[in-house]
Amino acid sequence: MLSQQQLKQQAADAALAFVEEVAAPDVVIGVGTGSTADLFIDGLAAYRGRIRGTVASSERSAARLAGHGLAVFDLNDVASMPIYVDGADEIDDHLHMIKGGGGALTREKIVASVAERFICIADESKLVENLGAFPLPVEVITMAREAVARALRLLGGQPRLRAGFTTDNGNVILDVHGIRIAEPKGLEKVINDIPGVVTCGLFALRGADVALLATQNGVRRLDKPRHV
Repeated sequence: MLSQQQLKQQAADAALAFVEEVAAPDVVIGVGTGSTADLFIDGLAAYRGRIRGTVASSERSAARLAGHGLAVFDLNDVASMPIYVDGADEIDDHLHMIKGGGGALTREKIVASVAERFICIADESKLVENLGAFPLPVEVITMAREAVARALRLLGGQPRLRAGFTTDNGNVILDVHGIRIAEPKGLEKVINDIPGVVTCGLFALRGADVALLATQNGVRRLDKPRHV
């Protein structure tokens, strides 16, 4: 039986096929954050010299990319990217996701918004019928922490400060337990509109376009439903 690490490697390797499709001297690849994204970065090293470079969603990923000799560009200097590759903490069959377990949700959402396609790489345990078993991360400006927490409680959640953690943007994260996510897009809008919220970890308004889910029997591909 394959271990979870081997499954993550399988998904990361599968994403390299998308890089192969678009690789060219002027192409920039968007790269996410997390343990599965780390494995993708290691594989992307083989494309050094075949692509222009990358944009990273975190300082951690930027350091790993640079360590492999891959150019890392500021997003302000990049107009478009054919693909963005990242993992997920949960994903449903509509390819809506919860992300932010690693704390990079805001930059992940920004970089993904510039890419033509979002490729989600994960093992099959991340596929769920309904989002919400994984606590929903919400990045918050520090002075608004308690005001936002009160608003999240009114929505039915139980926010908990992620102790000892500061995002790359200098903010804090509230992990929201027990919140009902019946309509991911609607809830994403509501939470993002709370004053003091930078963004929440729901990726539904801009979900994945393709999910590559590693299983014991190979990689299962899910494409975004046409009506979503």
